[in-house]
Amino acid sequence: MPASLPGDSLANNILNPTLGNLVLFDLLSGPTGSRLDRDDTVLTWDANNHPVYTQGTITKATTGALSTGIGYGSPPVWNTVSQTIAQKGFTDDYKPGISTTVPADATVSKFMYIGGGYSVTAGSPSYANPAGEQGAPGYTAGFGIGAAGNGGARDAGAGPIYTGFGLKLVTASGAVATGAAIEAGWLNRAGYALGALDNAFGVSSTASAAVVVGVYA
Repeated sequence: MPASLPGDSLANNILNPTLGNLVLFDLLSGPTGSRLDRDDTVLTWDANNHPVYTQGTITKATTGALSTGIGYGSPPVWNTVSQTIAQKGFTDDYKPGISTTVPADATVSKFMYIGGGYSVTAGSPSYANPAGEQGAPGYTAGFGIGAAGNGGARDAGAGPIYTGFGLKLVTASGAVATGAAIEAGWLNRAGYALGALDNAFGVSSTASAAVVVGVYA
């Protein structure tokens, strides 16, 4: 079932909530009808033996769908003058669940999931490797940690496989109103206005990519 925002109503949570404090979730399971959403779904297999889930009628929403990244959000907010990004324990431009420590965007989901997040064993329809060995390099697109709330929507894109909006650590060059861009493409969802040199995890104004599973070796 999709991730719920505690500050919004059940009716809106079933549809596409935006209200309440910022909530973090796994981009593969938090949005409506996303790849790992198992509420009222029908399982089929595509031509490459990848599972395909068709979303049925949504009647409820979960209290959370986060696999990693606890402690991230927007807030935390702090000012660079009082504490640098490194002193705070972060790296500038870091994207939770996606970035390496450089940071650069990882090409597979190894920082999001143990073992990459996708593997097969003997007997599965997609089996192509010795039992117990990873059958694919995890996910190659669409993975990461998403956020919604403080005016930001949970769902983006078109169903049945929906996407969401990711996070990035950014720094304000001046005053930034709630919902405005901290840096180009990354919005202030902290719940209050920011000042010059305030650091926060901005929420993307662009939908995450569609989920792609790595090609089997």
